[in-house]
Amino acid sequence: MKKLSVVLLVLMMMFVFAPIVFAETGAEGANASSVKAMAAIGGGLAIGIAALGTGIGQGIGLSKACEGVARNPGASGKVMVILIVGLGMIESLCLYAFLLSLGMLKNQNLFF
Repeated sequence: MKKLSVVLLVLMMMFVFAPIVFAETGAEGANASSVKAMAAIGGGLAIGIAALGTGIGQGIGLSKACEGVARNPGASGKVMVILIVGLGMIESLCLYAFLLSLGMLKNQNLFF
């Protein structure tokens, strides 16, 4: 139920902000500033949601690794290797979102 409500909230925000982003005005400056503002908000939301998701994923992975080592201390070496590889993969998703948000900001000449 929570996932459905989050998806519906994101879709609602998309439908609310879409007319503002794609609105045509007579003056080029007014439309450009609106698009830049939405790009900045989108970049912030992208990196925030990505950091939230990867933080939750890393916390769950670390807790399960601790449980596994507590149950079987002899397997701590194998668990540690799998944990480090998994955490690296999870962290790469956050880095991809960061690069995507920087690309959105660079595309609107807000950054660099």
